[in-house]
Amino acid sequence: MNFKASLVRRMASEVSGTGWTRRARSGLSSSCGFRRFLSAGSKGPGKHAYDVIIIGAGHNGLVCANYLGKQGLDVLVLENRHIEGGAAVTEEVFPGYKFSRASYLAGLLRPQILEELELHNSVHFIPRNPSSFTPVPPDKFGDGVDGLFLGWSGPDGDKKTWGSIAQFSQRDADQYFQYEEFLGKVRAVIQPVLDAIPPSQFAGLTGANTSMTWKELFFHCRTAVDIGKQFGVLSAAERRQLYELFTAPATHVLNRWFESEVLKATLVTDAVIGSMASPSECGSGYVLIHHVMGSVPGVSEGSWAYIRGGMGSLTQALANTAQQSESVEIVTGSRVSCILHEGDQAVGVRLTNGSEIAAHRALVSNATPWTTFVDLLQGDGANHPMPGDFMEYVKSADYSCGAMKINCVVDKLPSFACRPRSSNEQVPGPEHHGTIHFEYSMDQIERAAADAKLGRPASRPVIELTLPSTLDSTLVPDGSGHHIAQIFVQYAPYSLHSDLGPGWADPNFTDKFVRENVFGAIEELAPGFSSSVLHTDVLSPLRLEQEFGLHKGNIMHGALSLHQLAWGRPGYRTPMQGLYLCGSGAHPGGGVMGAAGRNCSRQILYDLGLDFP
Repeated sequence: MNFKASLVRRMASEVSGTGWTRRARSGLSSSCGFRRFLSAGSKGPGKHAYDVIIIGAGHNGLVCANYLGKQGLDVLVLENRHIEGGAAVTEEVFPGYKFSRASYLAGLLRPQILEELELHNSVHFIPRNPSSFTPVPPDKFGDGVDGLFLGWSGPDGDKKTWGSIAQFSQRDADQYFQYEEFLGKVRAVIQPVLDAIPPSQFAGLTGANTSMTWKELFFHCRTAVDIGKQFGVLSAAERRQLYELFTAPATHVLNRWFESEVLKATLVTDAVIGSMASPSECGSGYVLIHHVMGSVPGVSEGSWAYIRGGMGSLTQALANTAQQSESVEIVTGSRVSCILHEGDQAVGVRLTNGSEIAAHRALVSNATPWTTFVDLLQGDGANHPMPGDFMEYVKSADYSCGAMKINCVVDKLPSFACRPRSSNEQVPGPEHHGTIHFEYSMDQIERAAADAKLGRPASRPVIELTLPSTLDSTLVPDGSGHHIAQIFVQYAPYSLHSDLGPGWADPNFTDKFVRENVFGAIEELAPGFSSSVLHTDVLSPLRLEQEFGLHKGNIMHGALSLHQLAWGRPGYRTPMQGLYLCGSGAHPGGGVMGAAGRNCSRQILYDLGLDFP
C-alpha cells in the first residue's frame, strides 16, 4: 500500500468529537514551528481526503477554489484566521466600526473574474470623484492655491483636473492628459501578460520538471502575439518610453513629463507602494505602472474605487460563490503546520491539532513562498524535499517592503490648511472622497526612503489617507458623525537598526512612531487631526507578519523589483509534483488582482486534463 493510501486509511480510523479530523500517532514529525490558532466554535473539515486542498483563504486562494470547484473538483480551503479573505477583509476591531483591515482599495481585480464568477450583483464598487487630493502648505504656495485634485469625472471632469494642475504649471496641465493616454497604451501591452502563465523558470534547477508540451508552447506563442499586436500600435517614441518605464527610475520618467513638484510627488507614490526602493532607483518605474493597471466597473481605467462594506465584501462574495457550487468547503481557524509529501510528490497537510488530510490530485498554497517552502516543508540542506538551488532562490529573494497600515476612527473630518472648514461642518467635501497624499515634493519621498535604508522608520513617512465612510455610511454606526480613516504608511522597515532595541515588538516604540512621525506629518497639512482620533488599530510590519502571515510584512509576498517579475517569481507549478503556488508571490505579483489565483487554476486544470470553465 502506498503512503497516500495508508494516510487516508489512517485518518479515517479516528475522528474526534469536536469535528476536527484526527489521526493515530505515527512516526512523522509535526514540529513546524507554528502555534495553534483556532477560532471559538470553529469546525474542522468534514472529510478526510479531497481532490484539492488550498492553504489560505485569501482572495487568490478563493479565486482558485472557485474555478476548480466549477469543474467539479472536491476542494478544501483551510484558513488560519477566524475569517476568510486573507489581507482583503472587513473587520470590526471596535464594535460598530468596519475597517478594511489591511488592503483598502479596489482597482486591480481582473475583470474576467467578475464576469466568469458572476460577481457583479454581489460586489458593489463605489467610484471616487475626484480620485485624489494633495494638500499643500499655504506658506509655500500662497493662500489662493487650494491643493491638487486629480481624476475628476463627469462632463467637466477634465476641465476641473486641468484647472487644478494649472495652479502649479499650465505646461503640466496640458501634458497630464497625454501622460494618461500613454499609460493607457502601456496597460494594453501589459494586460495579456497579467493573464498569462509564464514559461517555467525552473530550467536548470536540480530535479525540476521543465518539459513543455506543444499545447503549452501554443499558449505562450498566443500571449506573445497578443502583446505584439498592442506593441505594434505604439510609435517608435512610445516604444522607447515603454522600455524606459520598465527599467528607469520613476523620477526620471516623471521628470521627462512634468515640472511641478506637487504633481510629480503625487504620481510617484504609486512607484513606492510596498517597496523599499526610492523613486530615484532603477526599476521603480514598473511599480508605478503596476498600480495603474486596474479596471473596475464604473471607474475610469487605471483608477481605484471603494467596495461597499469594505474589502471583505469582495472576499465574502468569492467565498459564498465557491460554497454555492457544493464542491468547495472552506474551514476557518484551521492552521496548517506542514505539507506532507512522499518523495517529490505532495500528498496532503497536517494541521496544528495533529489532523492529517489527503489531497488526491493537487495541493495549492496561497501563502507566501517563504511560508510555503521554508516553514511548511520540513528538512534542512540535503534532507529538504525541494531542490537545493530552488531553496537558495527562495531564501535569497527580496522581501523588503516598508509598508504599515493604521486604521482609525475619527470624530470629525480633517480640515486642511489650504482648504479650511468650520469646526462644526460635517458634510464631506471633494477633498475627502479620494486618496489624500501628504507629500508635495519629491525630496520628501527620497529622504523617507533614505531613512529606511539605514534601518530607521522614516522621520517624515510617505502617507496616503482615505476616508471610505464619506461615500459608504455602512462602515460606521448610524448617526454617530464619525468616520473611518485608513492610513497607509511607507518606509517603515521590518528590520530595524540594532540601536532601536526591540523596535516594532515594543508597543511604546510603535505608538511613538504613529503619534510623532505619522500623525505629526498629517498635522502639518491638516491641523487638529490627532485630536479627532478616537480609536487606532496599528498594523506595523511585524503585526502584518503575525496577523496575516506576510513574511517580513511584505504586502506583495515578495518585492516587485525587476529581477522578481514574471518568471523571476516562483511559478504556479513548483519543483514538487502536485504542489502549486497561487498567491501574490507568484506572477504577476501583489495587489487584490486575483490573476495569480485564476492563472494557477488554469495550470492545475491543464495538468489534470480538464478544461478551464
